[in-house]
Amino acid sequence: MGSVNRFIQFNNETLDARKLMHYENVAKALTNNHKILVNERKLIEYHPADQTISLSVFWRHREEAIMHAGRLSDIYLLAEGFWKLFDVSAWKAFSLEKEKDFPKLLNQLLFCIEEFRLIEMIQKNRVGTTKHFRARVQTYLAFHKQQLLVNSQKGFLADAFLSYVYIGMYEGTMHANGPETFQLANQIIQNVYESKNTQDSIDIVYQLYYLLKEYIKEDALHEYYAILSESNLPTEDFHYHQGVKDSEMGEEGQKETIEEIFRTWHRENEQEDGVHLQYELEHGRDGKADQQLASGEGEEGHDITEIGQGASVGNSREGLATERDDEKSSAKKKAGKAFGKEHAQVVYEEKRMDGSLSSLHKLHLQVFRQDQAPYVKAFVQEIKKRMEQKKIDKRLNLSKGRLGSKLTALWTEERPKPFYKKNAPSTQLNAVFGLLVDGSASMQDKLEETKKAVLLFHDVLRQLHISHEIVLHYEDAFEASETMQPNTFEWIHKLEDGGRDSGLNILSMEAHEDNRDGFAVRWMGKRLESRPETHKFLLVFSDGEPSAFGYAQNGIMDTAEAVVELERKHISVLHLFLNDTEATEEQLDLFRLIFGKKTAAAASLEKFSDETLRLLRKMLHHVVKST
Repeated sequence: MGSVNRFIQFNNETLDARKLMHYENVAKALTNNHKILVNERKLIEYHPADQTISLSVFWRHREEAIMHAGRLSDIYLLAEGFWKLFDVSAWKAFSLEKEKDFPKLLNQLLFCIEEFRLIEMIQKNRVGTTKHFRARVQTYLAFHKQQLLVNSQKGFLADAFLSYVYIGMYEGTMHANGPETFQLANQIIQNVYESKNTQDSIDIVYQLYYLLKEYIKEDALHEYYAILSESNLPTEDFHYHQGVKDSEMGEEGQKETIEEIFRTWHRENEQEDGVHLQYELEHGRDGKADQQLASGEGEEGHDITEIGQGASVGNSREGLATERDDEKSSAKKKAGKAFGKEHAQVVYEEKRMDGSLSSLHKLHLQVFRQDQAPYVKAFVQEIKKRMEQKKIDKRLNLSKGRLGSKLTALWTEERPKPFYKKNAPSTQLNAVFGLLVDGSASMQDKLEETKKAVLLFHDVLRQLHISHEIVLHYEDAFEASETMQPNTFEWIHKLEDGGRDSGLNILSMEAHEDNRDGFAVRWMGKRLESRPETHKFLLVFSDGEPSAFGYAQNGIMDTAEAVVELERKHISVLHLFLNDTEATEEQLDLFRLIFGKKTAAAASLEKFSDETLRLLRKMLHHVVKST
């Protein structure tokens, strides 16, 4: 678990995950593409390979209303405007033109003029977007007026001219106060009101170029648009297999819109996804072949059902049989994309923790339980008392049972039902719990108190007869690489164990290397999702932020998205920050970003157990109240 005191993306800031999910939902609805992801970068842009569109950091540090309206306008412009109405083939031909002296300026001018055209079209089709675009234009006008003045004074004429064009389009050329040479372009700028498509905008750009190329000597220095670039677009022969290339090109031809590029890129990748291509197999199936060599169709997200082993020297039948009997649950599985794109290269194993039977561990277990016994007893009695005090509802209008006080139905109804019955209070709470324990190296100095807290969690739920699962998770930092990140889930107590005492397993926990929290949350979510209980809770014990191979910058957002995904499936996720000192405001803000309001912090090692009981009380009171 890495420290939270580090530089996070842009100036130690990152976009709130729940807000980001909202923007993603808007983008998915507008594009009709449920694979679309949204992130934040310096400029608005597309990344077809990642199925991602980027908002601009331009909107940071502004009033909340302006910031929200600006980001929404980015989404509208990208997902509704450029997505459907921008001609990529015309832009490519324009970009490949070698005669231009100022390619950067002209590319920026094209996107600027296209933005004006698309905003007008979006507002006509979706009147509700007008207020957001109004806020966008006013904010950018103030920005470009300042840039026009500064760049003109510094002699950066290309950058100043772009600002002059922007002001001229939205306020009119009469309000654009620039050098006299810029005013020669006023008549051409007014042509943007007649632009119907991307090619019309390109024609306007060329008119501006031929008019001003004698006055502007250097290309633009700054970049204001990064909608598309040759580097993030597929080449004409973008295909993984040569056999697919000719047929697909023949069927569909050249792609012309960003929407078509995204869908094509996604479709071609999707065809090659799934566990059936593992171990560099070019084609395969996820399933066992019978005598007729029949097979099941391979699908993305399937787990490996079996790992074969060759008959080389040393693989005796006895050795293989023993290994299969003892380690059936520890066969490595490929995560693929079933747990999120950040974990496509994760290979994980699930295994049981073998509790130590040493006399020292048994003694520690006895001491811990003696110390915690009063707290466990008091807590269990409190919950049971609340269950008994729960109001008992009546079932009315029955054909048999207790006779009610309202007997008029005996004379007014043909088939009266004057009886009622009381519902007996439930003797068992309808809930299931999962506990994920961070197994990273930074937990080493906190293990003793963590074991006590986990033991308290285990003993309380056992006495209340509530199904629960406790898992230690970690990543092998020494074996992790770009092509494989080994992760391990060690079951301390499984859902299927019921009331089994796993105290020795809890005391056998050890610290390892890294932690991939988003992956672990989704993994436990899949375990809880299929459970029949009405109330499902996932408690996360950690001592910092996610930290794993290639996961440093994206770990926070990925974990936050995983939490939101589980909440949508009606699985409540709570977090306890394990620390030996009082949590700083920065740390609390980070955990609120990931877990929302359902996060707590232990001010010292001794308070781990107290905070655990407090969280359990909060969850179980909710269950009793809802019963």
